[in-house]
Amino acid sequence: MTNTRHIVAARVACTLAASLLVHPLAAQTPQELPKSQVPTLGRPTKPEDPAPLLDFGLYFKGTWNVTWDYPESPLGPADVTSGTTTYTETGPGRFEASSSMENSSGKYTVKEVFEYQREQHALTRTVTDSRGFSYVQKGTVNGDLGGQFTIRLDGQPFTHKGQSLRVNSIMRLMSPLNYRVQFTVSTGDGPFTNYGNPWWRKEGTR
Repeated sequence: MTNTRHIVAARVACTLAASLLVHPLAAQTPQELPKSQVPTLGRPTKPEDPAPLLDFGLYFKGTWNVTWDYPESPLGPADVTSGTTTYTETGPGRFEASSSMENSSGKYTVKEVFEYQREQHALTRTVTDSRGFSYVQKGTVNGDLGGQFTIRLDGQPFTHKGQSLRVNSIMRLMSPLNYRVQFTVSTGDGPFTNYGNPWWRKEGTR
């Protein structure tokens, strides 16, 4: 009788252990990991191989975290802002980014509209900032065989608080999980000066 009880107890313990191992795995929803856009050639790359074209939606879709430390400029005093940016596709070659941001002065929003001509390597970006200014940038999108893309955008003049300004930016898509933007600002016909180099990181990563 004792041996029978021991056998039953052992079977119950094994069943519980198997349940603990299996059910947590079954309950987890597999997440789709970001993918590199480097083409698979099945051989080492050559200098004459064409550079990949950026799939804008594949790269940017979803929500990103950002922290931006910027100096004083005609756009406002020096500060640190942080928040999130969410990208959505609104039509063929057309995308929107909505940012909810906050700095020492309070909360604000930024809306961006991107019009991407993939085959022409061309991009137009329209920015509307709730702090009271809007501007348009146009530029190029280029990739390399290492899987990195660079978006260079030149700003058109706009007026803010009585001054004529331009904002240029260089977006460096370093990996599927993060990208960095170098911003510069010019007043009138003056030189472009640094306006911060914020990182955007895919939500859930550091």
